[in-house]
Amino acid sequence: MLEQRRPGRPPSYDDLIDHLVRSSALQRGEAARVVLDVLAYFDERTEDYVRRRHRELQSGGLVNTEIFERIADELPHRAVAPPELSLRQLRRIVYG
Repeated sequence: MLEQRRPGRPPSYDDLIDHLVRSSALQRGEAARVVLDVLAYFDERTEDYVRRRHRELQSGGLVNTEIFERIADELPHRAVAPPELSLRQLRRIVYG
């Protein structure tokens, strides 16, 4: 049963968790962790995303030219797309 949302109280995701338990092999605790992980992923600020992706792609052997172009291509496809950033703006996020 869903609870009424009160001001200042975090939303309940019980219905989503119940759906995941019914439609997958996940146990309730696992489903709750998946929901929280997905919410945290989509809550990531643009600057944090750019820095994280830069580290990931750099550790994968890509060079900055390729990295910043790839990040620029990825940003518009985020759940909440940020305003378009130039390659120079992306470099400034990473290197200041």
